[in-house]
Amino acid sequence: MDFKTLKALKPAEFENAADGYRAMGKMASAAKDHIDNQIAVGMRNSLRGEALEAAQGQLRQLSQNFHYTQVECGLISTALNGFAFDVDAAKKKLDAALEDAGSHKFTVNSDGSVSYPAAGKESDGKKPEGGKADGVTDPTASAVNRQAANFDPNPNFKIAQAIADRIAHALEEATEADEKWAPKLRALKADDDLVVSGRDWVDVKSDTGGVNKAAKDYLDLVKDPPRHGTPKENASWWRGLSEEQRAEYITLHPDSVGRMDGLPADVRSEANQLVLAETRGAAQGQLNDWLKKEPKHYEPYLNPMTGTTMENVQVPTEEWKRWDAKRKEIQSRIDGMDAIQSRFDTYTGENNRPYLLGIDNKTRGHAIVSIGNPDTADNVATYVPGTFAKLSSVDGDIRRAELLQRQAERADRHHSTASILWLGYDAPQSIMGDASETKFADEARRPLNDFLTGIDTAHGGHVNSTLIGHSYGSLVAGETMRDHPDVPVDNAIAVGSPGMGVKHADDLNIPRDHIWAATAKNDLINLAPPKAGFLAPLNPMEYVRLFDDHTIVHGTDPTTDDFGGQTFKVADGKAPGSDGLMPAHSQYWEGESLNHMAEIVTGGQP
Repeated sequence: MDFKTLKALKPAEFENAADGYRAMGKMASAAKDHIDNQIAVGMRNSLRGEALEAAQGQLRQLSQNFHYTQVECGLISTALNGFAFDVDAAKKKLDAALEDAGSHKFTVNSDGSVSYPAAGKESDGKKPEGGKADGVTDPTASAVNRQAANFDPNPNFKIAQAIADRIAHALEEATEADEKWAPKLRALKADDDLVVSGRDWVDVKSDTGGVNKAAKDYLDLVKDPPRHGTPKENASWWRGLSEEQRAEYITLHPDSVGRMDGLPADVRSEANQLVLAETRGAAQGQLNDWLKKEPKHYEPYLNPMTGTTMENVQVPTEEWKRWDAKRKEIQSRIDGMDAIQSRFDTYTGENNRPYLLGIDNKTRGHAIVSIGNPDTADNVATYVPGTFAKLSSVDGDIRRAELLQRQAERADRHHSTASILWLGYDAPQSIMGDASETKFADEARRPLNDFLTGIDTAHGGHVNSTLIGHSYGSLVAGETMRDHPDVPVDNAIAVGSPGMGVKHADDLNIPRDHIWAATAKNDLINLAPPKAGFLAPLNPMEYVRLFDDHTIVHGTDPTTDDFGGQTFKVADGKAPGSDGLMPAHSQYWEGESLNHMAEIVTGGQP
């Protein structure tokens, strides 16, 4: 950046432009919310048929466009503020140097050099002549100039050289800021089409990383969130930020904001919807790249008995099978993310409005989805799924949260209920092996405690909280309550439980009459053996109890008198048959079982 440009530059103009983009982003956000929460919901409540589907598709695309605009405007605003911050420091150094030059009646030339008048002790009736000092930034050259100034008979030379050097340093800093930010700002532009694709969201993530790195000095002015903060510490930090700082933090750190327990549900959901869009875009890109690597599909079948090739018989190659397995795995995760997005695209009212409180595609994938706003609901039910739960199969678990929320609203029409699916842990993926170990629950108890405490913190008042564990999820719930006596849980429900990690209901730190359990007659969990002498026969129907003390895999059976809690009736459930070995194990979200859970969640008695 040259001298004239920096002298005329006004950082405040870039800050004003940043404010303009921020305002534009807020308008885009408001437009997105209006489409999602009013126009689309109104259509779904009043229209049916193909016309509705077509209109909804167009509205979803328009909503995506506004969402993309919101995020990009936020990035542009931060980039402009970051540039203004960086260049303002250089501008202030230049202005201070110019002021000093003026006080000495020096002339600053258009190239940044400093002309100084004659001064010093006269010789032959003349003062030492004036001259011009050219600024340098190189340390060696600067040292040489200082040495020369010490011997110059004109004292103005030393002063002018120092001022010229300061001007040169200011110009260098301004040039560095310009060179740093110009490509970042040029990169913040959309494709020349009207479709926000997965690739666009991947670009957003890249843009975010670039702006975040470049704006480090500017963003350092914002107090970082507490390291490993408690929900209350997180909430306090968030309240201490200005509206602009909050918007910038969501734009630049959506993953951090999205998983920060204690923050408002709408804030976390906004951040996590951005994470979902970026994660889904990255997964689609991964799938597209993988599809290009498809190996040879078929090969002739070799008869293992004869060692000869069978004519006209083709079988998939082993390489293709491995390729296809990974293709299915990537696609299933995309399907899981689409199942989450579909809730935002299809809800019909404020009571069943979804909030995305957590999402990632790590390991098996995690998701936390609330049906209804937990910050304002009178009752909050948090459901922890068990064995086989993962991102790719999240649709069914969200469906259970929806069914419970709907039934709870029917059970108590005077109070609102939010129903949360909490898949915030790596669930075991096998019955015979992983599900017999506690390590998955051990790693989940702290995150679940923090989440529940965060919900209570963000609520701002008392909320009737119920923790529901299904199958292995009941062990996660039990360990959390056992090891965190202050966890804000009023009621606990265990269905299809292999044990809650305790011997007695009193070990769960809430009144025993608020602890409920049920297991269907035909649920094969009834045949789970004691942990001691654990068997894994090929036929699950061959399971036998080894002791008569009601001890099962993970503690005392919570449906027995020995446990000391409450029980409620459920249907017998389907017996093992053509639809799987454990159909009854998955039937607790229907019929009288669902009704009873809704009664407990709303403070009643089943």
